[in-house]
Amino acid sequence: MFDIVIIGAGVTGSAIARELSRYQYDTLVLDRNSDVCEGTSKANSGIVHAGFDSEPGSMMAKMNVRGNAMMEQLSRDLDFPFKRNGSLVLCFDAQDMDKLEKLLEKGKKNGVPGIRILSKEEIRELEPNVTKDVAAALYAPTGGIVCPFGLTIAMAENACENGVKFRFDTEVLNIVHKEGGYLLETSKGLVESKLVINAAGVYADKFHNMVSDEKIRIIPRKGEYCLMDKKVGDYVTSTIFQLPTIYGKGVLITPTVHGNLLTGPTAVDIEDKENTQTTQEGLEDLLKRAALSVPQMPVRQIITSFTGLRAHWTGHEFIIKEVEGAPGFIDVAGIESPGLSSSPAIGEYVAQLVQGIYPMGKKEDFVAVRKGIPNVAEASFEERQELIKKNPAYANVVCRCEVVTEGEIMDAIHRPLGATTLDGIKRRTRAGMGRCQSGFCAPKTVEILARELGKDISEITKSGEGSNYLTGYNKEGM
Repeated sequence: MFDIVIIGAGVTGSAIARELSRYQYDTLVLDRNSDVCEGTSKANSGIVHAGFDSEPGSMMAKMNVRGNAMMEQLSRDLDFPFKRNGSLVLCFDAQDMDKLEKLLEKGKKNGVPGIRILSKEEIRELEPNVTKDVAAALYAPTGGIVCPFGLTIAMAENACENGVKFRFDTEVLNIVHKEGGYLLETSKGLVESKLVINAAGVYADKFHNMVSDEKIRIIPRKGEYCLMDKKVGDYVTSTIFQLPTIYGKGVLITPTVHGNLLTGPTAVDIEDKENTQTTQEGLEDLLKRAALSVPQMPVRQIITSFTGLRAHWTGHEFIIKEVEGAPGFIDVAGIESPGLSSSPAIGEYVAQLVQGIYPMGKKEDFVAVRKGIPNVAEASFEERQELIKKNPAYANVVCRCEVVTEGEIMDAIHRPLGATTLDGIKRRTRAGMGRCQSGFCAPKTVEILARELGKDISEITKSGEGSNYLTGYNKEGM
């Protein structure tokens, strides 16, 4: 029997796993996908929100501000990209200034440092490409950008290095409360645990409702995005929001931490928790709304579009608590925006909850730091030479768009929780994320995966079962 089972290996589950790995628990993370970061966590804005728009006193506000404050040190400890670029909330009509003032007051009550209102002239000086029609803006210097894959994978790897076990391709089918804990029926057999932490994103209601008479409903909120080439990555330097609506923060425009330009998301509530298709109507609406902030959007530089699903609870609040009537079952549900920003704080908070339910001593050998994959594209000449001395594969460029080498791909495969799929390589190294979107590097990456994993090339998948690239050979002897 495990001490703790965490359902979900997204950014929230990984943050909780890392915090719990500080203690002497026997912890297992289950995920139905083939890798960490394959659900909501892989398709979002990559924004570290300052924390000015959540209701004062709410769990969202507390976790957001605390998570924002933790992010910088965490990025140094776990070696993932993060940058404080500041954020602007644009007000287009002087008649809406009262709404901007209310946001300012919320931010102050939430403890957001340095926020203030900028004039039209100050905005245009800071961001020359913003519309001339802007009246004012709320400026938050602590707003930031992060690599969502980098953050999630770093926390999961660190948790793994500190003893947390992960099982992928393992779907939880049913949960039964029994004396002393819970019995989880999975697609790979039975698992027993004293405590269960439900961090299952859009499926969190499904698992909550298995153990509680008080039902909840999580609605998938679909958001479409457009990503632009690095040629226009500096078109804006801050994260540009519009005044919020009932559907959230609206369409944003932001540089990414890797140097691209991103706009999105739309916000459409749907029923299908697997519907991540983009639509012509959604993308047209997105670009039309983005043009309100930046009229001359460089749309000809769009290299890809994608859709993410946010786990929206009808109460619009994070649910982080032990379920009444289900002792030892902890919900971490409704973690929509600002969930990514809040994840480190949520991990910290849940670990405290667990300690209150089932105390356990801290590990003396806990390792708080982790070193990421070497980045040849950003390395100095001397650093590159040193890498090549250790392994000549670091001289073999596989992905030309992002300058990713065979050595980096091999490292991604052989790390703790190493990549086993093409998407796993992509998220860890950025091979395939450039302008050609895997057009040139995918075949070679598939070959490297097969070689390093000791598999036939036909067994390699894009993202797990059913997504094979090849189905067989068309000639004997190949």
